[in-house]
Amino acid sequence: MIVVTGATGNVGRSLVAVLAAAGERVTAVSRGIAEADVPTGVRHLRADLTEPESLRAVVEGADALFLHDGGAGAQGLNPAEILDVAKAGRVRRVVLLSSIGVATRPDSASHGATLRAMEDAVRQSGLEWTILRPSGFASNAFAWVESIRAGLTATAPFADVGIPVVDPADVAEVAAVALREDGHAGRVYTLTGPGLSSPRQRAAAIGKALDEPVRFVEQTREEARVQMLGFMPEPVVETTLTVLGEPNAAELRISPDVERVLGRAPRPFSAWAQRNAAAFRTAVAPPESEAAGQ
Repeated sequence: MIVVTGATGNVGRSLVAVLAAAGERVTAVSRGIAEADVPTGVRHLRADLTEPESLRAVVEGADALFLHDGGAGAQGLNPAEILDVAKAGRVRRVVLLSSIGVATRPDSASHGATLRAMEDAVRQSGLEWTILRPSGFASNAFAWVESIRAGLTATAPFADVGIPVVDPADVAEVAAVALREDGHAGRVYTLTGPGLSSPRQRAAAIGKALDEPVRFVEQTREEARVQMLGFMPEPVVETTLTVLGEPNAAELRISPDVERVLGRAPRPFSAWAQRNAAAFRTAVAPPESEAAGQ
């Protein structure tokens, strides 16, 4: 059995689907998971990574664990306790979702130090481990859903600064391989897309997927900062803006690891946009749009 924490997130949801389609026994875990969140026949249980004891019944008898990075709550995790619970449940293999920031921003508490502590705990756990360090997710474009639905507009700072955003589905497929197959123990995989992609280019790709032009409006750094402070702590905001506006050489590097593991090139942002176009469509389409779409 494979346990997937963070199973309702962008990576976790795709990972559960990939594993289930491959015939694996899967337990999907998150704090608020429901039957509708998982494929038919997949076991789902509620647990909280900030409360390691809540995982004890979840991991009992499991062979492998996909350990989510905790997202915004990463600083509240005790990874050593989580891994102790996993070992007590006879888990022998763990795949950790970390971040490229561990390598590219090691002095940042929000992007480097916290996840470095998780990585260190995994390395010292005595389990077979694999660490995944993805770049920024293509799915961050979901932040534009409401503005695109309402007025076919996307807003972001640093309009023409590109980074190699990665499709969460590619991260999930790499995780599935590392969870199911031998030969990945002790490996750290940096996962990126196939090329650099700027906010303006990503907005255009969504417009192409919708077959309607999306207008791009560039924010100033300060405008973006004020907006982001509404849902991110200030240190996270400052580092994120620096990464987006002034990426360093390591953050611009195109990694070969997706292709090494999967035997194919990573998906471009345009493929993500095509696959998720429905999320950006207006709730009630004009009659001519309905006809055109048939």
